[in-house]
Amino acid sequence: MVKYVLKRIGYMIVTLFAVATITFFLMRSIPGDPLASMARTLPEQTKANFYAKYGLDQPLFNQYLKYMKGLVTLDLGESILYAGRSVSGEIARTSPISGAVGGTALVIGTLIGVCLGIVAALNKNRWPDYIVMFIAILGATIPVFVLASLMQYIFAVKLGVTPASGWGKPEHMILPVIVMSFSSVATYARYIKSSMLDTLNQDYVLTARAKGLSEKKVIFRHVLRNSLLPAVTIFSSSVVGVFTGAFVTERMFSIPGIGFYYITSINNHDYTMVMGTTVFYAVLFIVMQFVVDFVYMVIDPRIRVASDK
Repeated sequence: MVKYVLKRIGYMIVTLFAVATITFFLMRSIPGDPLASMARTLPEQTKANFYAKYGLDQPLFNQYLKYMKGLVTLDLGESILYAGRSVSGEIARTSPISGAVGGTALVIGTLIGVCLGIVAALNKNRWPDYIVMFIAILGATIPVFVLASLMQYIFAVKLGVTPASGWGKPEHMILPVIVMSFSSVATYARYIKSSMLDTLNQDYVLTARAKGLSEKKVIFRHVLRNSLLPAVTIFSSSVVGVFTGAFVTERMFSIPGIGFYYITSINNHDYTMVMGTTVFYAVLFIVMQFVVDFVYMVIDPRIRVASDK
């Protein structure tokens, strides 16, 4: 087990290094200059001071070495767009906001989606199955910005029961949570239904029924547990999607989360902010994959045995 953990940590470091390197050179390959528009009216000497402050006057490879050195010491630098603000400070300030909205939506969406998936699987080719699949198709096909606009028009403009946008009060979370949880409901409903239908045909389920176990015990003790593996896999990427998938939602509802500032940073060539946010997403994703592997071992003992070997 220790060998396995050390190997995974090694893979994580290599992956993070690759992500940081590729992102660095891709950002530098985009035409444009982060200081070109902001320092356009300044004297030449002042411009030169700005470029020297952010190291943009140095050769590209020297800039890369400087950034990677800072990354090793957990120094993500200072935002070019928001002068005086550190990148790590901005991530620490904005990520809890994204986490509050996205996390609430993920929990609600997962619970509803799993329940609907179970209902659809146990009522295959009957009206509950058709209704669940209709909801799942809607959730998978309607773009986020269309759903967000529709919710704002109905609940904020027509009914006036919720604010259309803004942040700072609990009611500001209602519409963004509904919009973000809709896709989770659709995803988990489809995966859980498919996984349960496959598990219901396994030999050990037929054996459990033949032994006289009640249908309730068969479902919850044998079928549901083994049907959750696909959901665990999706859940890891969904946790990352709490932050990365909220770009459009945060923009449309004026939520000052990390996605809101990420888009602004990309549009303004804020190299350090984009790099820091990307590294943050990469670390989050890698750690979640690591956690998922251990959850696999808890749910399915066969994986734990294979890992020990």
